[in-house]
Amino acid sequence: MNRSTKLFFAAAAAVALAGQAAAAYPEKTVNYIIAFGPGGESDVSARLQEPFFRKLTNQTVAIQYKAGAGGAATWSQLNGMPADGYTIVGTNLPHLILQPLEKDVGYKTDDIDTVYWFHYTPDAIIVPVASPLKTLKDLVEAAKKSPGTITFSGSGTNSANHLAQRRFDKMAGIKTTYVPFKGTGASNTALLGSQVTGSWGYTTVRMMLGEQVRCLAVAMESRHPKIPDCPTFKELGYDLVGGAYRGIAVPKSTPRQIKQQVSDLIGKINKTPEFVAKMEAAGFAMLDIDLARTAEFMARKKSEYEALAKEMGIVRK
Repeated sequence: MNRSTKLFFAAAAAVALAGQAAAAYPEKTVNYIIAFGPGGESDVSARLQEPFFRKLTNQTVAIQYKAGAGGAATWSQLNGMPADGYTIVGTNLPHLILQPLEKDVGYKTDDIDTVYWFHYTPDAIIVPVASPLKTLKDLVEAAKKSPGTITFSGSGTNSANHLAQRRFDKMAGIKTTYVPFKGTGASNTALLGSQVTGSWGYTTVRMMLGEQVRCLAVAMESRHPKIPDCPTFKELGYDLVGGAYRGIAVPKSTPRQIKQQVSDLIGKINKTPEFVAKMEAAGFAMLDIDLARTAEFMARKKSEYEALAKEMGIVRK
């Protein structure tokens, strides 16, 4: 066998082995780390993914919680974790961009290598069902009549909810008051207890609270399939689309092939009709930003959030 023939067969064998490796992933349990405590949207979506992960791979996924500093405690440690595809970490926007802008949190946005963005929870204005505010127009008129008296609960300072409130106030030419709470649950309690006029929440909140609340508008391109009676801000004349975006990251040193394997697997789950139905029933909105498109998506989001951060005065000196 001459040298060129040997090289040909060696290359062919390498390609075959690579194909086998790709087909075999995963061969053992994958650790799925949530950077928050149990019960939030990150946990709910991971729990919905888990049975489809098992069905597609015949392997298990072990969901773990490592909460702290709004996710930063985990994300600052991500690049020291095993880079073999068997440790994956949930990521979140706008947190990954706003946190490092505000202060030193142990990581920079570009340190985090998200390989797939799979859904978002669209922002929505929600009021108690007994509220006299029946429409977004009612709310805007009330806010213009008495600036600052309309109060909104929301899931924390500089969260997706807070950004949406600031953006909408500017678009509508109004001044409302945002009251931050520690998470969606506490924000919902304030809403149902009439401690606030309404809530800058998510579509998931509307699905969770059901007929106790009314959705005045949702920040989506088109109406949510499970909340067809709630108009979009766009159709009401306000170009507001956004919410909290969630994805899956691996350590930056993870080989490209393994990153692709993880991205492909999450993508398969994300395109399973039964999974999509469960996500939408819970109020989530689907995204399909795979490995090839994550860099462009992040560049766009960084530009958007950095501009908002400057307006809000949250960029550290």
